[in-house]
Order: sequence, then structure tokens, then C-alpha cells
Amino acid sequence: MRYNLIRKMDISNGPGVRVSIFMQGCQFHCKNCFNPETWDFNGGEEFTDDTIKKVLDLCDKSEVKGLSILGGEPMNPTNIEGTTKLAKAFKEKYPEKNIWTWSGYRYEDLKDKEVMKYIDVLVDGNYKDELHNPTLKWKGSENQRVIDVKKSMENGEVDLLK
Repeated sequence: MRYNLIRKMDISNGPGVRVSIFMQGCQFHCKNCFNPETWDFNGGEEFTDDTIKKVLDLCDKSEVKGLSILGGEPMNPTNIEGTTKLAKAFKEKYPEKNIWTWSGYRYEDLKDKEVMKYIDVLVDGNYKDELHNPTLKWKGSENQRVIDVKKSMENGEVDLLK
């Protein structure tokens, strides 16, 4: 598994100041994707335990409200194990902080994956250029959903973040 970039102070991918990691590799190749440099599974840097430590260390500041995991595709079968390991380590160290994740996969396809135990908000669905709307908050196209994962798991149905 590989990652493309770590942003130590991100204010555009979730609420507040966040640390963001962009996983490397995506099979969806959405038209006009904002991050096509993350498509190649062989690009970027190797994702290791040291990468997780670096991310956790960057999150150890009071002004950092959470972790954002994007891509590429963090839920691709090549990436999901590392994404899960990072999310679990983050929640163990920072249970009061939140994790936001973006994925082209739908919540319904991910809800039984271990990683979902650690994610607070999932923005799901492929970016659709023909449904692009620059006024949307946290998503790029009308088909995508911003899901409160904890409430959705409790209720047994998709609960959109309010």
C-alpha cells in the first residue's frame, strides 16, 4: 500500500483544522477528478507503521480537530487494511477527535467492514462531473452523501450529517 500526500494543517477536508492523508491508488478514475495523481497504485510513498506514527504525531496538537482520509481510494482492497490500521490507531490515541473519510464506494458496501467502527463521517459515492456543484459542502457532486456513520450504524439506515 502507498500514500500520496500528508497535509499537516488542512482546513478544506472536514470541519476545523485537520491532518489529511491522501491514499495512493484508485480504480474509479472519475472524469475531472480533483486528484488524478493519486490514481496510480505504484505512485506516491510506501505506507508503513512509520507513516501511521507520523500522522498520529501531527494530530497531537490541540488545534487539530480530526483526521481526514482521502485518495485515491482509501477503501480499495489494496488500501483498506492500511486505512483500517490507521483509523484504529487514531481512535485509540484520540477518541475525542473525529475521522472523516471520502470513498467512491457506497456506505451500503462498506458498512460491514472493520474500518467503519472507527470512522465518524463518510462522504460516499463516485464524483460525477455532470452533477458537479461548487456550492456543496464537503462533497463535489450531487450524488455524493455526507453520512454520520455512528448514527447510521445505530439506526440501521443511512443517516445524513446535519
